[in-house]
Amino acid sequence: MHIEFLVEDLSTEEALSYLLPKILSDSITFDTHSFQGKQDLLSKLPKRLKGYKKWIPNDYRILILVDKDNEDCQKLKRKLEKIAVDAGFVTKSLAKGQKKNKYQLINRIMIEELEAWFFGDIQAVTKAYPKVSKNICEKATYRDPDDIKGGTWEALERVLQKAGYHQGGLQKLKAARDIAPQMNPTKNSSKSFQIFYTCLLEIIQTEEI
Repeated sequence: MHIEFLVEDLSTEEALSYLLPKILSDSITFDTHSFQGKQDLLSKLPKRLKGYKKWIPNDYRILILVDKDNEDCQKLKRKLEKIAVDAGFVTKSLAKGQKKNKYQLINRIMIEELEAWFFGDIQAVTKAYPKVSKNICEKATYRDPDDIKGGTWEALERVLQKAGYHQGGLQKLKAARDIAPQMNPTKNSSKSFQIFYTCLLEIIQTEEI
């Protein structure tokens, strides 16, 4: 089995390059393709998926991963589902409940952004940046990684700068490169990460049947 990951930026691609080998079995290969932001991904997605449809084998899966940002989650999911269906794909959401439950494409939304996944594993953050307080997750502001007010990347920037890191502004690619290798996928408290992780486990189980 092979999985094509379509993500909106380089920092997500970088994070996945460390996370996916920790999750996927050795028999599953993958490629990650990043775009110049969410709007670039969404604008190019219809043509990209129609191109895939012309050649993609049955044992390939496509996983599209985008940030929620300030959008309505349900509307964004419907938009992604429509693009996939228009290109001729059966999505995981549409296949649910069907007898064979066969699908080839999965749409997943990070709530709110990649940095929420980092807040979901504070231990990884403190390993990457030792001067960050290990008790930060006990503060109400950061307790729910998917419900941090004012933007998660801005929150991560504040936390890191307070500890003396990224003084010139958060370097997202560097943060992903520093934090993701330390992450433990089984212990992440971000609900959106847990959904993503469970989805990959389901794909592995399907491959093993």
